[in-house]
Amino acid sequence: MEELPDRSTEMILRSLIIGLVAIALLVSCEEEDSMSLDGFDEQEILDARKAKAEEFPTVTFYEPDADYAVDAVFVPASRVDTFTMQTTTSELRRALRVGTFRFDVENKGLSLVAYQFVDGERDSYFVPFTDRTTGESTYKAGRYLDIKVLDNDSAYVIDFNMAYNPYCAYDDNYSCPLVPKENNLPVAIKAGEKK
Repeated sequence: MEELPDRSTEMILRSLIIGLVAIALLVSCEEEDSMSLDGFDEQEILDARKAKAEEFPTVTFYEPDADYAVDAVFVPASRVDTFTMQTTTSELRRALRVGTFRFDVENKGLSLVAYQFVDGERDSYFVPFTDRTTGESTYKAGRYLDIKVLDNDSAYVIDFNMAYNPYCAYDDNYSCPLVPKENNLPVAIKAGEKK
């Protein structure tokens, strides 16, 4: 007849199993976190593009490219500057220069100013830009990025695969903010939405 383990042995075995399960879950979560931290999620990009194409069937994109999901440091403005941002119509938008993203593309140190509108939400940064593709393979007035604000963190990932055209690229009746000259990048960003 088999001898049954005593109560203390059973408790030790149960604790070991629970500990192993907890370690496995922790490792799994860390792997998921590290995947999301690299900033490149091809499925998210494709899903966003599918939704955009339903609204604008003629839209085209560069192929998703992990090289255009770049690590960036956000440097808050020492003094928030309010200014008037021009638009494609006579409407003027009051905006705040809230900081600068610093990053590298093609081994070049670059920066983009982040804005928030005076009458807008504070949970994301508006980052419009032009680059060497502007007016060639991308929309003539530039493209936009919306970057979610991370609380108490200066480390970001800018994914240019998520760059999109303003609505005025499809309909002149929209009033779209124009890209300030300070956000003209001296490189070709071959990612995101095309013209």
